[in-house]
Amino acid sequence: MSRTYLDDHFLLHTKTGQALYHEVAAELPIIDYHCHLPPQEVADNQRWQNITELWLGADHYKWRAMRSNGVREELVTGDGDPKEKFLAWADTIAHALRNPLFDWTHLELRRYFGIDEILTPDSAEAIWDATNAKLAEPAFCAHTILDDFKVAVIGTTDDPADSLEHHQAIAANPDIKTCVAPTFRPDKALRVDDPTLWNNWLASFVARIGEPIANFEQLLGALAHRHDEFHATGARLSDHGAPHAYPDACSASDAERIFNATRAGTPASSEDHNGFAGLIMRHVGQWNAEKNWTMQLHLNVLRNTNARMFAEVGPDAGFDTMADFPQGDCLIRFLDALDRDNNLPRTVLYGLNPRDFDLFASMMGAFQTGTVPGKIQLGSAWWFNDTKRGMEHQINALSDNGLLSRFVGMLTDSRSFLSYPRHEYFRRLVCNMIGREVDAGDLPADRKILDAMVRGICYDNAKRYFGFEI
Repeated sequence: MSRTYLDDHFLLHTKTGQALYHEVAAELPIIDYHCHLPPQEVADNQRWQNITELWLGADHYKWRAMRSNGVREELVTGDGDPKEKFLAWADTIAHALRNPLFDWTHLELRRYFGIDEILTPDSAEAIWDATNAKLAEPAFCAHTILDDFKVAVIGTTDDPADSLEHHQAIAANPDIKTCVAPTFRPDKALRVDDPTLWNNWLASFVARIGEPIANFEQLLGALAHRHDEFHATGARLSDHGAPHAYPDACSASDAERIFNATRAGTPASSEDHNGFAGLIMRHVGQWNAEKNWTMQLHLNVLRNTNARMFAEVGPDAGFDTMADFPQGDCLIRFLDALDRDNNLPRTVLYGLNPRDFDLFASMMGAFQTGTVPGKIQLGSAWWFNDTKRGMEHQINALSDNGLLSRFVGMLTDSRSFLSYPRHEYFRRLVCNMIGREVDAGDLPADRKILDAMVRGICYDNAKRYFGFEI
């Protein structure tokens, strides 16, 4: 029997998969433990003037697709008319069949706006009017979205130099039911290879803490103190994005030399950069272990690869790519260095290059301690792998070399309040993979075991693992 696009059994091709999704996964709350939502927008109960602001305002996934469709930059990140930008997106999505953006777009239209029409140039005018009419309703705001999608936790991404005032305001507001926790991301503190970036960051960090930083010891102490303040504000994770792990820590005296040279504008050599970054990362790992935090490692990414467009529109605009750096040696030595001192915290390994899934999954087993179920995790299919094929690859790699039933599941990694249907997409896919093997006789049809596995992957494991106060 033929099926209709986005019907109730979308992505669910067996009876068991359908039962697992509709009876177990669908209504579970969401723990979005890693995203890039601005906490101020939650604190201020953000509203939006039009669908372009909400849908296209900070979404580099969509920007990349629009450029691929020949849309000029004025209508991507520029100051073009909002309606023209939306119409350009409608034309782009009509060419995006089999790209996950096509599915996400239409799930979002249905779940947020009740629109089941396909977005095309022909339907765009009517959808523009209907979505903007919905946005004008008093109930369409950030807090209502979080309530409607049962978002139990949001883990934002925060530099040590960022203010925590919005998180504090959220925690003090009894009308906000969602736990919104900061995540400690000190990437810029490591960037002694780029003196301009590093010195600008240091100035902002000094302004935030209100005390001078004249040497490496003071920098490290200030980061440790800021880590404490993040913890007091609800943080339970750190996050680190890099081409590869930093296994080699330089000495304190070398760190002081590198600090002074970078302050004077001299970029660190590759060896000095790796040693300086490695030393700070050793300390962050220790702080995390002491506080029972989780460390997230986002590896094998190349950022701002298009120099001309980076100069024109800045970072986080769609000009990053997966890298092909070898990961094994650096990551093994980094994890082992922390483990030798009993400072290896809960750790989630994300690989942007899918070739690393099996490597990371096998590596995890060497550092599981028998004290925390799934202490080392293979992170959810990230960024360019956030696709049907990528998710299945990640799940299969984890299943082959670890315990899928201990997986902490999906995250949006998004800057948009419209991204929560991605959890639905993931849950449907997981239930379909499990259900397909059950109905083929490759897994037992034991609903007690199956239901517990699905609940764990979709909600329970993350709730236990991260320790958020929910």
